[in-house]
Amino acid sequence: MKQKIISAAEKRILFLPHAVQQMSRPDRMISTEEVEEAVFSGTIIEEYREDSRGESCLIFYTGSGRAIHVVCAPKDEYLAVITAYIPAADQWSSDFTSRRK
Repeated sequence: MKQKIISAAEKRILFLPHAVQQMSRPDRMISTEEVEEAVFSGTIIEEYREDSRGESCLIFYTGSGRAIHVVCAPKDEYLAVITAYIPAADQWSSDFTSRRK
């Protein structure tokens, strides 16, 4: 899956409206550069192979000095960034890589 993500991103990264809205929230302010770093350097922590929007995954990244999650879907001509957010401590493990039950 990671190679599909990288191959699609090398062609083009398309930020869907929901992603732009979530990245622009004043309490988040996630830059396109952070998302790009996450896509190329982050770790896939969940895969959604049967998603209604098509195959997608959740990427975890901390290289920007804070934890961010990026949900993206590889397409033939681009990588669709569905959303990006700062994971909530009450919903994720202390390392933000697994969901709390």
